[in-house]
Amino acid sequence: MAAVLAVLVVAGCATGGGDLPSANFVPIDEGPGKPYVVGPLDNLQIFVWRNPELSTSVTVRPDGRFSVPLIDDMAATGRTPTQLARDIEKKLAEYIQSPIVTVIVSGFQGPFAQQVRVVGSATSPQAIPYRANMTLLDLMIAVGGTTEFAAGNSAVLARVEDGVQREYNIRIDDLIKDGDVSANVMINPGDVIIIPESFF
Repeated sequence: MAAVLAVLVVAGCATGGGDLPSANFVPIDEGPGKPYVVGPLDNLQIFVWRNPELSTSVTVRPDGRFSVPLIDDMAATGRTPTQLARDIEKKLAEYIQSPIVTVIVSGFQGPFAQQVRVVGSATSPQAIPYRANMTLLDLMIAVGGTTEFAAGNSAVLARVEDGVQREYNIRIDDLIKDGDVSANVMINPGDVIIIPESFF
C-alpha cells in the first residue's frame, strides 16, 4: 500500500492543481446525472418480451463481456443499458422476429473510469461506484471517515483532466471534524483520494 501511495503522489507532483472550489448544495429538484455505463461484475437482468426462455439474469465477466442464450461473448463494458438492449436486439433478430429487449442493471460496480477510489488512512479504503452530484462529504461517509492517525488536511485528490493527471489539496479534517462546509468539493468519476498518515 505504501508503494502504491508513493507512486500516485510522485506521478502527480509535476501537475499540481491547487485548490478546488467549494461544492454547492444540491437542489431538492436535482435532475438525473449522465446515463449509467455498464462495467465488469455488474448484474444484468435481460428481459425479452414474449420470449421468457430468452429472458435471464447474468453477471458481466471481469473481461467486460457476458453470454446469454443465443449470444456468446457480447461486450457490455462502456455501454449504457439502453445501448446494450439495442445490441442484444440486433443479435436476436437473426433468430426471432422483431425482438424487444429491456436491460435492467443491479449490483452496480461500473467501469474503473466511473469509480472513485479512497486509499490511505481512511477507516475503510475502497473503490466506490460514482453517483450523480457526489461530494467529498458523501465519499467520506461511505468510507467511514478517517483513522485516528490520518492527516486529513494533507489529503490530495488526484484527477485526470484533458489527459493530464492533476492533484488538488483537500481539507478532510476541516470538513468532517470542524464542520467547515467550505471544505466540501465536488467529486468526479475516476477521482482518487489519497489520505496520508500524520507523522506525529
